[in-house]
Amino acid sequence: MITPFRIDIPQTDLDDLTDRLSRTRWPNEVADAGWDYGFPLARLQELAEYWRTGYDWRAHEAALNELPHFTTEIDGQNIHFVHVRSAKPDALALVLTHGWPGSFLEFLDVIEPLARDFHLVIPSIPGFGFSGATHERGWDAVRVARAWAELMRRLGYERYGAQGGDFGAGISLALGAVAPEHVAGVHVNYLPTRPDPDVEVSEADEARLTTVRRLMADRPPYQALQALTPQTIGYALTDSPVGQLVWIAERFAQWTDAATPVGDDRMLTDVSLYWLTATAASSGRFHHDTPRGSGLPCRVPVGVAVFAHDITLSVRPLAERLYDIRHWSEFERGGHFAAMEVPEEFAGDVRAFFLARLEDARLDGRVVFGGITADGLEPAS
Repeated sequence: MITPFRIDIPQTDLDDLTDRLSRTRWPNEVADAGWDYGFPLARLQELAEYWRTGYDWRAHEAALNELPHFTTEIDGQNIHFVHVRSAKPDALALVLTHGWPGSFLEFLDVIEPLARDFHLVIPSIPGFGFSGATHERGWDAVRVARAWAELMRRLGYERYGAQGGDFGAGISLALGAVAPEHVAGVHVNYLPTRPDPDVEVSEADEARLTTVRRLMADRPPYQALQALTPQTIGYALTDSPVGQLVWIAERFAQWTDAATPVGDDRMLTDVSLYWLTATAASSGRFHHDTPRGSGLPCRVPVGVAVFAHDITLSVRPLAERLYDIRHWSEFERGGHFAAMEVPEEFAGDVRAFFLARLEDARLDGRVVFGGITADGLEPAS
């Protein structure tokens, strides 16, 4: 059963947030610390004060409620998703998957341009946001991909594409692996490629691999904590709004292109989503339950968009050893949150890849349907 959903955070939760922010215990900071010890105190105090006195959740909540939200239960887990239908009835459907510490909010600025050509299904990963906390082990990328396949079946989509970055990339590739007969292609804007001594690469690609080796050797602290002890860090993040704020704000500060920053209001809406749904620990468990190197081989066509300021950059010769690469684009602007930072470039690349897949299908004689029921609430027959 698919049920319409409306965001309506209790006022008591917002009042509690304001109260907690007003009673923050701040640590000291050494003089001229900069970023040497972590997130700068003055900048965090500025963000926290704006969150407490200037940021308007209700205004953002009202804007979000203009989108068509739904929920359904799959594999014992509540699934929240936004479902936007194109004006073209037979458009190809795309399932767009966020990562951590993102949310469905990542795609807000690309909904309108992509919906011109595609039906859009934008779910919240189990354990994140309005999908709510998970309550058992094993919600890894493959299990989420199987849930997405079931979601698309319920919506009546026989054939669809998948797009994602960060964890969303892994889930999208896993979807291509578990449902290859339904997935027309997978587009990702994050694809780590491990060094391989048997593959010859250019000097530029070797420089990229140096970054990959450094990341592999020095696991980022947030990743180590969430992969090893997500429950432990979850206590702090669930109890302290400033703790949740800095945990996410640091990622936005370090992973974005300085020339294309994500605005404070958009970032605070994302932080608020984690705080108000108390999903810090459950979202962190995704790191634990999806270890490096896990997954299934994906044989459907893959498109890759590489944004120059992402935390790691893909190397095409290495990617081609693992995937059927049909499309490869590189952009000088944008970072890890590409759909938020450079929505025009992001949407254009996604459109180009999937329109090419439709043309391939036409030439192959395969008809691609965007089949869906009239109201979008019940499975197509």
